[in-house]
Amino acid sequence: MAETPEQKSRREIDAGLAAAGWIVQDKDDLDLTAGHGIAAREFAMKPGFGFADYLLYVDRKVAGAVEAKPTGTLTGVEVQSAKYAAGLPDNLPAHRRPLPFLFESNGAVTYFTNGLDPLPRSRQVFNFPRPETLAEWAAQPAPLRARLKGMPPLDAARLWSVQARAIRNLEQSFGRADPRALIQMATGSGKTFTAVNVAYRLLKFANAKRILFLVDRGNLGKQTEDEFANFEPPDDPRKFLTLYTVQRLKTNAINPAAKVVITTIQRLYSMLKGEAEFDTGNEEDSAFDTARP
Repeated sequence: MAETPEQKSRREIDAGLAAAGWIVQDKDDLDLTAGHGIAAREFAMKPGFGFADYLLYVDRKVAGAVEAKPTGTLTGVEVQSAKYAAGLPDNLPAHRRPLPFLFESNGAVTYFTNGLDPLPRSRQVFNFPRPETLAEWAAQPAPLRARLKGMPPLDAARLWSVQARAIRNLEQSFGRADPRALIQMATGSGKTFTAVNVAYRLLKFANAKRILFLVDRGNLGKQTEDEFANFEPPDDPRKFLTLYTVQRLKTNAINPAAKVVITTIQRLYSMLKGEAEFDTGNEEDSAFDTARP
């Protein structure tokens, strides 16, 4: 018998949760000692609030929930937030109330809302976060979006006016939680130096976990690495590499201690496909060349 759209979605959601380190269990067989993160299917909420398709437990306390939808019916998880704000049983231990981490998924596409953000909104994500990631977010005094709104004034003493203007405008965009931001600068205007200044401020003042710096050719990755190595912060006598670990990827493995990871678009694509390794010769071709048939 062919799968219904709902069955197909549930199977793919189960697989996505398992790939992110969650142990998926039926409510009747719930064992919170089985692992760090448990996704409990069809969990009964308070009377009148129905069931949570998946309730996400981290270290035996509820951290979030997943709304499962058939293919093509995603509407944004905010419409379900009241169900989890008011419907979570009072006797369940929770990291936060109302539940902060809400997902909506049809298996192929997943949307996420972080209720701890200053202005929570639904956005598409690659897959579910790992349980330890949700535990880390729940324990933070303020989420990244809130920290980005409180960046200190820029010390522009060593910057050209165009660089200072670009950084200030970018940080205003971060503070508004714009989904995308673009700095467009002329050749020779110090784009990489500007980007290194941005990275330093994000790491020091917003406590960013890790910054990905993408280039389209291997030689540009080496130039970027040198720029980080030579960077002297305006408020610290030590160089960037003394303060933060910078890794230019030469294999498909990220150093957990790295605060800045430099890689080509081609290698990143290889990693996202799950390839164990990548031919470094391909990094010297432009992204446009490698895309040609």
